[in-house]
Amino acid sequence: MRSRLLIWILWPSFLVAGIAEGLLFTAIHPEEILLFGEPLGISNEGIYTLGFFIIWAFCALSSALTVYVLQKPGDSAKTGLDEVDLI
Repeated sequence: MRSRLLIWILWPSFLVAGIAEGLLFTAIHPEEILLFGEPLGISNEGIYTLGFFIIWAFCALSSALTVYVLQKPGDSAKTGLDEVDLI
């Protein structure tokens, strides 16, 4: 059950992170990103990768919070959402 829950959290967040990264790096070139006024010193591919994983982490956090909010009171010991009414 726990692996199913992880898939429910990680897969949608992966898809949204891919779209968000595409939109972000369409507007911003990696060489334009500065940290404390200095270039990052990472290759463009490294910045794309780092950006993807940061965005994915935020999207996964959002999905995990949604799963947490959907749980009924008293379901905290359960590992899945089989008993949750999803409308």
